[in-house]
Amino acid sequence: MQVATSNASWNYLGHDVHCLSTHPITELDGKSSLKEPALLLVHGFGASTDHWRHNIPVLSQTHEVHAIDLLGFGRSSKPGELNYGGPLWRDQVVAYVKERIRRPTVLVGNSLGGYAALAAGSALGQEAAGVVLLNAAGYFTSDKKPSQGFWSKARRAIGGGFLKDPLIQRLIFENLRQPSTIRRTLNQVYIDRTNVDDYLVEAIRQPSLDPGAFRVFKSVFDPGGPQGQPLDELFAELQSPVLLLWGNRDPWMNAVGKRAAFMKHAPQDTVEVVLDAGHCPHDEVPEQVNEALLDWLTKKTDREQNT
Repeated sequence: MQVATSNASWNYLGHDVHCLSTHPITELDGKSSLKEPALLLVHGFGASTDHWRHNIPVLSQTHEVHAIDLLGFGRSSKPGELNYGGPLWRDQVVAYVKERIRRPTVLVGNSLGGYAALAAGSALGQEAAGVVLLNAAGYFTSDKKPSQGFWSKARRAIGGGFLKDPLIQRLIFENLRQPSTIRRTLNQVYIDRTNVDDYLVEAIRQPSLDPGAFRVFKSVFDPGGPQGQPLDELFAELQSPVLLLWGNRDPWMNAVGKRAAFMKHAPQDTVEVVLDAGHCPHDEVPEQVNEALLDWLTKKTDREQNT
C-alpha cells in the first residue's frame, strides 16, 4: 500500500501551527480512501508530532492520519500573549478538524494531549468519530479541588513555590532543556527505555530553544493558569465512543486509581486496554498500541455498519 505524506503549516489565531497528514492511496485511482474515519494525533507536554514516529507509518496504511503541534510546542509558534491551557488547545484541535480535516475524526491524545482530545471531542459532538486516551491528564469534580489534578501536580513537581521568582524560573527552565535532564526524565517515565534515543531527546530539546519557549513554560506552570473543565463533565457531553489505553506503570499518574475514575464516567461501551508501560505507551510499546487501536477501529466500524 502506498502512502502520501505532507507536512504543512496551518494558521490559528494568527499563529503558525505545524501539522502533517498522511493517507493510503488506492492502487486503482491513486486517491485517498475515505471509507474509514480520519485520525488526529495530539502529543503531550514538551512533545510534538515527532512523538508519533512509530505510530503514523502503521496507522496510515489504512487511515487518513493527521498530527498537530499544539501552540507553544514543537514546531508551532510560541507567542507570549496566549493563555496556555486546556481551553486554548481544545479550541485549536476543534478548529483543525473543522478547517483541515472536514469530516468525522477519531481524536487520539497522550497526557496533556489526551485532555485536549477529550475536550475537543466533547465540543465537536458528532463530528468526533471517537476519542482515544493514552494516560490522559485532567481532574474530576470529585477531587477536592482542581489543584489535585494531574496537571497541577506536574506544575508543583517542576516548579513548586519557586516559580514566583523570575531568576529561579529561568534556572529551572534552563535545567529542564538540557539533554541530560531530558534523557533522565524520559528514563523515569519509560519502563522499557529502548526508544529513549538521541532522536527523541533532540525532538524535545530543539523546540525549547525557540524564542518564546521560556514564556510558554512560565505560562503553563503558572498555578493560576486555566484549568479547563473537569473530566466527568467532558465525558457527560461526549457523543462518541472511547478507547482507554493505559500504561499501568506510569510514575506520574496513579494509573490504577485513575482507571477506576475514568471507567466510572466514560460511556458504557468504553473499551479499556492495559499495557505494561509508563506514561507514553504509544512510543514505548508502539506495536501494542497500534494493534489495540486498529482492532478497536475495526470493531467500531463493524458495530456501526450493523446498526
